[in-house]
Amino acid sequence: MIRWGRHKQRKWQQRSKLEQVEVSTRWLLLLTPWMYFVAGMPQFLVQVDDQQSAKTLSGVVVVLVVVQCVLGVRGLPRGIDFYLGLGEAPRRLLAAATVTFALTTAVVTVLVARDWAGDAAGPAMALFAGVPSVTGVYGLVVSRRRSAAVTAGGCLFVCCLFTAAGMAWPSLLGTLFVLGLGVLVGIFSPRCSAWYLAVMRELNEAKEAQSRLAVAEERLRFSRDLHDVMGRNLSVIALKSELATQLARRGSESALAHMEEVQRLARQSQSEVRAVVRGYRETGLETELAGARAVLRAAGVDCRIESAEPELAPGAQSALGWVVREGATNVLRHAEASHCAIRLMAGAADTAVLIMENDGLRPEPAPGGSGLTGLSERLAALDGTLTAERDEAARLFRLRAEVPLSRGHRAVPPVGEPDAGVLAGTDTDTDTDTDAHAHADVGETAGSVRGESLE
Repeated sequence: MIRWGRHKQRKWQQRSKLEQVEVSTRWLLLLTPWMYFVAGMPQFLVQVDDQQSAKTLSGVVVVLVVVQCVLGVRGLPRGIDFYLGLGEAPRRLLAAATVTFALTTAVVTVLVARDWAGDAAGPAMALFAGVPSVTGVYGLVVSRRRSAAVTAGGCLFVCCLFTAAGMAWPSLLGTLFVLGLGVLVGIFSPRCSAWYLAVMRELNEAKEAQSRLAVAEERLRFSRDLHDVMGRNLSVIALKSELATQLARRGSESALAHMEEVQRLARQSQSEVRAVVRGYRETGLETELAGARAVLRAAGVDCRIESAEPELAPGAQSALGWVVREGATNVLRHAEASHCAIRLMAGAADTAVLIMENDGLRPEPAPGGSGLTGLSERLAALDGTLTAERDEAARLFRLRAEVPLSRGHRAVPPVGEPDAGVLAGTDTDTDTDTDAHAHADVGETAGSVRGESLE
């Protein structure tokens, strides 16, 4: 039994917040008809006298009300699905519930004519116990105007029957008041719950659309940067290769110099592509912290940042900025967090410590990816460390990164790949120098190609 309960708890915790809210709302609506039954039926049975005919009629009423509740339990989930656009309207169940309510009203009318002409409690409680099961489904399936017309017609039908049975006006008004209260609650409670679910679904879809838009914008940014970097250098490489080919056919020794320049440009392009892929352009720790806070708050996560602002070298700032970016991404993708705390402080032995902590710990770790592994490799290049901790008791996930303050004066090279300046013959010019040099190469090479006359 305990194992079964733990299994159900794990399955519940693995659901998203939207799924948890939807499941709990549906279960509450399934309990609603029986709550009205328990509230109204005892009050009805207390009013029944000891005559056998009265007991028989009251038993019939109880059975009919139970049937109404069962039909309501079956019809409410289908009504919610229809309201959310997930299924068809339960019209047969609705018709059966309407007929059952009409039969219940007819039997109660017989009891009114026999014994309850001056009593409002018995008839009112009998109808109150079953009417929300019918009106709840009506409120989900038909429009508000039609629901109002149907319920008004039903109340008028009950009023006419009880008046014909001889019920006094004070008792009739009391019965109509209780019946109207049950009708209103029965209509608006399921409809409001379904409306809440519809709004939450729309918000969830908007959040997913926002995520897709962010991915599309990042792809556009990447393609733009890649075009800016590679388009220029490839133009130079193409022109110089064409010139070197023509010179080689003529047996000119200058073809070798042009091919060496092509080799240098190819290696330079490789280094620049790495920079684009790794996102080193205009990326800093302060920018990443502000971006993480904005993204998490937009996703409904309360993000709190505490920064002691230790003096960090550019390489350390870039590495910790990647930790913030990856940590915020994991909170959005793998956690159902409501709070996230980011703390940046000075640690022992001239180190900087970054801690990201969120309360969205899942019962089972998410499938392994390469994000944390890549972060560990980045920090290891700076003699730093990265640890991920799961606090099962407090339901917290904690990501801790630590880097020395004195390291990181250079950009961290891709792990397993040489730096841009290590390869023989590879220059490490700045972007400004590279741009100027490349533009000069383009002009020089184009002029050379145009000026050569080989034919």
